[in-house]
Parts: sequence; structure tokens; C-alpha cells
Amino acid sequence: MKSTTCNLDPLPTTLLKACLPTLSTLITNTVNSSLSSGHVPSSLKLASVTPVLKKPGLDPDSPNNYRPIYNLPFLSKILERVVVKQLITYLDTNDLFELFQSGFRSKHSTETALLKVTNDLLLSSDTGSLNILILLDLRAAFDRINHSILLSRLQSTLGITGTALSWLGSYLSDRHQFIAINNCQSATTPLINGVPQGSVLGPLLFILYMLPLGQILRHHGLRFHCYADDTQLYLPSKTISPSTLSTLSNCLTDIKTWMQNSFFKLNSNKSEILIIGP
Repeated sequence: MKSTTCNLDPLPTTLLKACLPTLSTLITNTVNSSLSSGHVPSSLKLASVTPVLKKPGLDPDSPNNYRPIYNLPFLSKILERVVVKQLITYLDTNDLFELFQSGFRSKHSTETALLKVTNDLLLSSDTGSLNILILLDLRAAFDRINHSILLSRLQSTLGITGTALSWLGSYLSDRHQFIAINNCQSATTPLINGVPQGSVLGPLLFILYMLPLGQILRHHGLRFHCYADDTQLYLPSKTISPSTLSTLSNCLTDIKTWMQNSFFKLNSNKSEILIIGP
């Protein structure tokens, strides 16, 4: 547990850590009660949100240049860590992770994603093939997650049912947030869509929501690699033939349909098409 204190906690995190030997039994009982009942207490579903500039030097007067960072109670993070550990064990045991997803996964990083794509492109070049590389970026992807669709995919694709699915439904429902800047605080508003950025469980739920995209790309025979909401898809070919363009067009049409059905929106300013020759 990090020493960062959430303004929703009654005590500073450093003091809570010092008192863990005394509080450990209470914390354990609270976590076990939540997991066994499939219910997340409402007090653990309130988030304090701090707007942070995406990059230094951006115009601070433009709301589009800010990323919302969620600050959650320490007990919420402990509970989420327990769930994440159990969920990852289940996904690994049953080989349910997307093989070509490097975002939010242990022993994966932007470097593993870059190495995979670069290696594939170089191997194609060695055989005299060029590659049509398409870089897709989603706009505010974390905020667009539809909870009903997510729960449906967790059940139908991953086989998560019963109390586990009920707990995840409780985790996603009736969440609220407020904006905190310095000593000012906004009114509390409900979080209807999306997963909390800055939470422990949110990133894992996001990449699980993205799973069907890999199925679409495989269906059309395209190579690909993902890092969170950034997707690189590429097709090697000796020439840019009508057949190659047709394959890409059909694939992009299916991706567009899937994005619309998933409530995603493509960020055209950050999406590109490159032709890399041998």
C-alpha cells in the first residue's frame, strides 16, 4: 500500500499503515464479507477526481488537455488488489488473456509491444514484403466502457458467473465522483459509464472489454499488437493489390461496427496509416 493519502480516508495513509497490525483482522473480515456476498459497500465506490495535464506544456485552459485521475479510499484499493490477484490467476490458468495485449499486464510493457511489431515488420522486409501498418487510437476509451456490455462479455467470453459476476456488477454500479482542485470540491455526480482511471481493477477490466477486437483481426488474417487502447494492425504483402486493399477495407468496416456497438470512438487525429517497404 503506497503512502499517498486519499481525501476520503479518515486518517493519513502513513498512520493507517502503522496501525495495520491492529486493523488487519477488521480489514480481512471486510474484504471476505464483500467477496462472499458479491456486494461492494457504497462508501468504497466514491472517488475524488483530480484533473491532471496529459503532457507538460499543454494549454491549461483547454479541458481536452486534462486526464481525470481517480483517488479512492485505501480500503477500496486493498479490496480491488485481492480481486485482481484472483482474477489474473483465473485468466492465466484458463489462458483467457489476449496474447497480443501488452497493456496492464505483468512482464509486459510498451517495450514488448514495440519489439513485437518491429520484429514482425523486419521479418516481412527480409522476405521482400512491404507492410501496410494502421495505428488506431481511441478517444477517451476508459470513460466509454458500457457496464452492461462489459458484464455480458465477462460472462459469455470468460465464463465468469455467480457471486464473482455479482461482485463485479456491484463494483461497477452506483459509483459516484466529485472533482477536487486544491481546496475546492464540486458536487457529487454518478459514474454511469467507464472504469475509474487510477483504480486497481479498472485497467484489467478495460483490456477484457477489448477482447473481441483480437477475434475480428484474426478473422481477417491481420497481424496486430495492442497496448491498452492503442492498436497496431498490419498486413504484409508483396504488392498493394486489390485483394490486399479489400482485406483491409473489410477488416476496418468490421472494426468500425464493433467500435460503434462498444460505444468507442476513434481518435482520427492520432490514428495513422503507414506503408513500410522492404
